Amino acid sequence: MSIIIKPVITEKMTSLGEKLNRFGFIVQKTANKLQIKEAVEEIYGVEVKSVNTMNYSGKTKSRSTKAGLITGKSKSYKKAIVTLAEGETIDFYSNI
Repeated sequence: MSIIIKPVITEKMTSLGEKLNRFGFIVQKTANKLQIKEAVEEIYGVEVKSVNTMNYSGKTKSRSTKAGLITGKSKSYKKAIVTLAEGETIDFYSNI
């Protein structure tokens, strides 16, 4: 099973990629920094300088309907911010 689930493509992550050479990925909860580094280097063929990880817990959400109050929970996930070496870059839009 792959460690990297999907890249994070938002305005904030795009600006970080352009300015500081950092790219974001949603990864498996059990993956550690060394596994994430190896996976990014293998998939994208770049040299990774550092990896920062963040665990996001699922939030409880509720809404009112005619049937009453419905509650649910959003999924929890782990996000990794990967800093690449000088001169390296990842192009997520090359296959479009």
